[in-house]
Amino acid sequence: MAGGKHQDEDVRVGVDRFPERQPIGTAADDLGRDYREPPPAPLFEASELSSWSFYRAGIAEFVATFLFLYVTVLTVMGVSKSRTKCGTVGIQGIAWAFGGMIFALVYCTAGVSGGHINPAVTFGLFLARKLSLPRALYYMVMQCLGAICGAGVVKAFGSGLYEAAGGGANAVNPGYSKGDGLGAEIVGTFVLVYTVFSATDAKRNARDSHVPVLAPLPIGFAVFLVHLATIPITGTGINPARSLGAAIIYDRPHGWHGHWIFWVGPFAGAALAAVYHQVVIRAIPFKASAGDSTH
Repeated sequence: MAGGKHQDEDVRVGVDRFPERQPIGTAADDLGRDYREPPPAPLFEASELSSWSFYRAGIAEFVATFLFLYVTVLTVMGVSKSRTKCGTVGIQGIAWAFGGMIFALVYCTAGVSGGHINPAVTFGLFLARKLSLPRALYYMVMQCLGAICGAGVVKAFGSGLYEAAGGGANAVNPGYSKGDGLGAEIVGTFVLVYTVFSATDAKRNARDSHVPVLAPLPIGFAVFLVHLATIPITGTGINPARSLGAAIIYDRPHGWHGHWIFWVGPFAGAALAAVYHQVVIRAIPFKASAGDSTH
């Protein structure tokens, strides 16, 4: 009984250690807390253009996206090659390949570039002022180049199979309209980018310090779940670099049909996730007046 009493006390203290006392519409920065919110990134910072860390981060994004396309498109080719899906990893295996690679690559590159590996993620973080405009554009270019190279290596293994299997290019599948595909891409990317914001939130890390959180794990798991849901609809894009790389290397009309969906959808979903997290969850844009009190 004594042990149970102490356990209840620990739970109560853990719950009350970081009480929510934030009035509606006030900024998280304005209230007392035991964590430090990173300052907003400037729109343009000339000094970073002369820094090796800036270019190293871009190289890391290139290599990570290259490896991402290489493993995932090769997995898709393996499934397409088999006459029966029972002899392959199937859709679940493809989803695990995408989610598992994101988990591994975010873990490897988070300390160098932030581990974006996706122009939509970069765009969402840019809107939240987590990185400058030159860095965001640089990341996107390197991600797209890495994706093109990754898909190109897969095609080099067997161009006949690659072209016969559609090259892993995204397209809205029969039975679904372009509106369906666009909606799937918007919601799917929202899930991913919202998870990125939540997993890397400084406030969450402080409040949940008693529960170790490995940020790449929920991000990779979100990618896995979104693929399970939307592979039947669009093949799952939620990453413009992934869609562009596969379409360029495949280079057939089918790969470009409705390609705009895989740019507009992810960027729209990323923007919605950024606004939701920053304005609703964190209330960053709003300032509390000096006379406000918390009760």
